[in-house]
Amino acid sequence: MELIHLRRAGVSVIFDTSSGTPAILHWGTELPDIHDADAFVRAQLELTPPCDFDQPQTIGIWRENARGFLGRPTVIGSREGSDFSQKFDLRDVKLHGEQAVEFCSVDTDAELEVCAKFELDEAGILHIRQSITNLNLVPFNLESLTTFVPVPDYVSESLDFTGRWLNERNPQRQRIQVGSWTREGREGRTGHDYTLVQFALAEGASFQSGEAWGLSLAWSGNNRHILERTPIGRTSLGAGELLLPGEVILGSNETYEAPEVWAVYSAEGIDGASARFHQTIRARSNHPTNIRPRPVTLNVWEAVYFDHNLDKLVALADAAAEIGVERFVLDDGWFGARRDDFAGLGDWVVSKDVWPDGLGPLVEAVNARGMEFGLWFEGEMVNPNSDLYRAHPEWILQSGGRVPPEFRNQQVLDLSHPGAFEHVFNQVHAILSEYNIAYIKWDHNRVLTEAAHFGRPTVRKQTEAIYRMFDELKAAHPGLEIESCASGGGRIDLEMINHADRFWTSDNNDAHERQSIQRHTTIVIPPEMLGTHIGPTKAHSTGRTLSVSFRGATALWGHAGLEWDLTEATEAQKSQLKGWIDYYKANRDLLHSGRVVRVDQAEVNSWTHGVVSHDRSRALFSHVALAQSQFSRPANIRLANLDAAADYFVRVVEPAGAPEYTQIAGPRWFEGVNLSGAALAKIGLRAPALRPDQAILIEVTRA
Repeated sequence: MELIHLRRAGVSVIFDTSSGTPAILHWGTELPDIHDADAFVRAQLELTPPCDFDQPQTIGIWRENARGFLGRPTVIGSREGSDFSQKFDLRDVKLHGEQAVEFCSVDTDAELEVCAKFELDEAGILHIRQSITNLNLVPFNLESLTTFVPVPDYVSESLDFTGRWLNERNPQRQRIQVGSWTREGREGRTGHDYTLVQFALAEGASFQSGEAWGLSLAWSGNNRHILERTPIGRTSLGAGELLLPGEVILGSNETYEAPEVWAVYSAEGIDGASARFHQTIRARSNHPTNIRPRPVTLNVWEAVYFDHNLDKLVALADAAAEIGVERFVLDDGWFGARRDDFAGLGDWVVSKDVWPDGLGPLVEAVNARGMEFGLWFEGEMVNPNSDLYRAHPEWILQSGGRVPPEFRNQQVLDLSHPGAFEHVFNQVHAILSEYNIAYIKWDHNRVLTEAAHFGRPTVRKQTEAIYRMFDELKAAHPGLEIESCASGGGRIDLEMINHADRFWTSDNNDAHERQSIQRHTTIVIPPEMLGTHIGPTKAHSTGRTLSVSFRGATALWGHAGLEWDLTEATEAQKSQLKGWIDYYKANRDLLHSGRVVRVDQAEVNSWTHGVVSHDRSRALFSHVALAQSQFSRPANIRLANLDAAADYFVRVVEPAGAPEYTQIAGPRWFEGVNLSGAALAKIGLRAPALRPDQAILIEVTRA
């Protein structure tokens, strides 16, 4: 069994073990049965160039320097300065049909064992898990265990994502050059700058077409993504946990298991990769939409901030219930001495100053109006001005006897400390037990610096602790849903999906900015897991003033909600909001299950995106003007991923009111037209002349 061929969902992964180490010869489009394995392997054997090794060397999955590889090895570490170079010989292969294979290799001299499991799921995503075990009595200091997969020589561009607070997941696309392009996250979390996926693209690949290969790390702590092209002309993608010095020292027979890596291939552009990610995520039994529809949510943070007043909040609940809101969330400021962001974090007890009768009157008022109640926590943090910090200053992450610089007036609790973990769990558990709370928003507003537990680095243990915190809270309170928020759009990754039910996509509720943030976050995370809210008329984050129509057309594409003082909304605005909420409820089955489509457009100032049902009987698109068109008659709106042979009825709908135009007379098809899927994809529809920051919604139904 020297050639191993995994195949599923249009993807093939081919391994060769003939050299004594597993090597990936192909990862990409599905290939037919290989009838002559010897010929296939010989066709992939390297030449022997001048001024090189006398015999061709195989670059296997472990990428050892001992085999002549001069790039970054899979394993980096040493045992008191020795055994820094390893040569792993294949000892065991376990094949599980055409879907999975496990390899274990051993270096008998260094006394180390490495194992890797590769498994193709029903969506064609390759899941990779690696481990390393120390077989020696002397500890082994592991610096990194990175998962690498080769990509074809013809990939030409890389695409990853960067960002900051209020401006997450901006695409970075560039030519691949010789060398390493490395994206590292050292915040102790997958922060605003985290690249949810790192792509290698074939020339000209776009959202709708071309080949794309990507790696994404299922981990919420420190991280590293690598794209490496060596001078010999071979290119690889890599991903793994970024370990701090001394963070993983393996004792005798101890094993380090690296976080899982998801490897995605698409022959249908970036949207094809999205479809695979979304299919896999949605197939989980605990995926939120497999339990119930995503409720319309009102978060009151931008309505009241720290000014908690029962009468005001009940008035908000009245306004919310009137327009059809299903979940009411009380944000920061209800606990301890938390009247501003200088005090109170860590003291998760209801403030008697603000809530003399407890939260009961508000919870009961919200429930009586037919809404669930949700509550905000930031359990991993502590203010120095808090009862907890005064009692246990040793419970913060710190190193060298120093107190780290404050960040947002707070420090990070060391949840790898049993006392700190139990304190947070018990106080949150008590609140959830006392009140009818269906949902918590869990924030994380400070990066981790000098993240040590009594002098030893502890980012890994801190990350595992928050997974355990969420899991134990859910076990103690069946049906509880958790939103993961990290200063808005941080800590969004493929492991947190297993512990949280929703992500707060960004603290930026400006719909203009949200267009890009949501567009690129949904490349990996399906929209139903992303909070998308209608913010205030004048955005608090940018000062931009936008219409209800545009804010609604933007917030529709996710787990929709509001963050606005509804008591200040006019009757006309409330009518628009009710129409928008009714439309969301009527269409969230499609919005939260269909294939996400981003149509490649001729104009840079406008975007067309949408969702298409899997049977292609229904679709909903949004055509968005981000700025003025460069033409007096804008480029046609094309609608992709429909059934080319079917006829469709197409019309514009205005659930949150009409957008604004610059035209004297608009296109003639708005009230409805029948066209084939082929015509809609290839010719399209005449576009209106929208003002900047306006959008139309297009309903598509099989005729």
